[in-house]
Amino acid sequence: MNLDTLMPQYVRQFETYIPSPPDDELKRMFGIERLIRLNNNENPLGPPPAVAALLRSLDPALVPRYPSGDCFHLREKLAAQLGLTPKQLLFGNGANEVIAFVIKAFCEQGDNIVTADRTFAVYEWIARFSGLEARLAPLNDFGFDEEALLAQVDRRTKLVFICNPNNPTGSWWSRDRLISFLERLGPDHLVVLDEAYCEFMDQPDYPDGISLLSRFSNLIIFRTFSKMYGLAGLRIGYLAGVEQVVDSIRKTCIVYSVNSIAQVAALAAFGDQEFIRATRSMVREGQQMLAELCSTLQLPLLAGDCNFAMIRLPFSDTLAYRSLMQQGVMIRTMTAFRFPGWIRVSISTRDEMRLFCEALSRLVHSRTDRNPLARAYGVSGSMPHISAV
Repeated sequence: MNLDTLMPQYVRQFETYIPSPPDDELKRMFGIERLIRLNNNENPLGPPPAVAALLRSLDPALVPRYPSGDCFHLREKLAAQLGLTPKQLLFGNGANEVIAFVIKAFCEQGDNIVTADRTFAVYEWIARFSGLEARLAPLNDFGFDEEALLAQVDRRTKLVFICNPNNPTGSWWSRDRLISFLERLGPDHLVVLDEAYCEFMDQPDYPDGISLLSRFSNLIIFRTFSKMYGLAGLRIGYLAGVEQVVDSIRKTCIVYSVNSIAQVAALAAFGDQEFIRATRSMVREGQQMLAELCSTLQLPLLAGDCNFAMIRLPFSDTLAYRSLMQQGVMIRTMTAFRFPGWIRVSISTRDEMRLFCEALSRLVHSRTDRNPLARAYGVSGSMPHISAV
């Protein structure tokens, strides 16, 4: 068997994503007893109390039965709370699957998608291993640049992906800026607005994409239960759009991909305002701790309102990963995401953030003690807090 003749060239050229080992294996590999995961932007407070109670009392009768193929009850409840019709919502096994639904529904060979060069990588990945061109516009001051995006669009552009707020930089477009872009782009291209982190935002001019659907029929909204609501392990995300667009995407939807437990957990989690307030409070405190740490260490900090921040180091991010892992702290290296020398840190509880700050301080001091020039390498002082850029 010759796999090279069976596999398309664009798949052969694609680099395999290798996830990290499970916690018990990582502890064994690095000889540590405790592991603090600050690498995947998870919510350490989650799931919400109602979900935790539901999971403890889960009816085993759910297990041998197939789930609702179209998330019927969840669609009904969510549509009512969002002011939509149930036909305007479509659920998937995490946001990654929903991204694939959209690309499969609208793109064919010769088409392209447009997004930023340093944003959530899955848009680019799914396009490329589907044999499509992914056109990447450079960021401007760590934010999506509408001029650069528009310059990449041509008649074969089917989808423009905008991550708002952007992962990993935390930058975001205001409502006026988003509307201006949509008006300039026009109706001949679909715009996917990824709002995976929208629940963390409480800025008055941060746009609610769903409120714009009645005005822009070419707009598709992505949201997830993985981040704010702490259901990452159950894998459930959704999209919203006008009925005609969602009906088209539904043709590519994999029925039964969202399991029963995820559906009932999402039903219990959605709209828990007390839980959202508690999480936002935790994030604000954690971001303040990082700001104080980076000011003391003279490290550039890229932070916003989301549950993550980026820190630029005066040495290799890969070296930082290994050294921090030996102290029981796991972060995300950013070289593969086109930010060499940066790390991304998920915001966690006060105790875990304190342990991270202590670990990073020890690492930076040990490296600069060894090499006095290291602190000067790539470091130009504290970076201002990012707002709408």
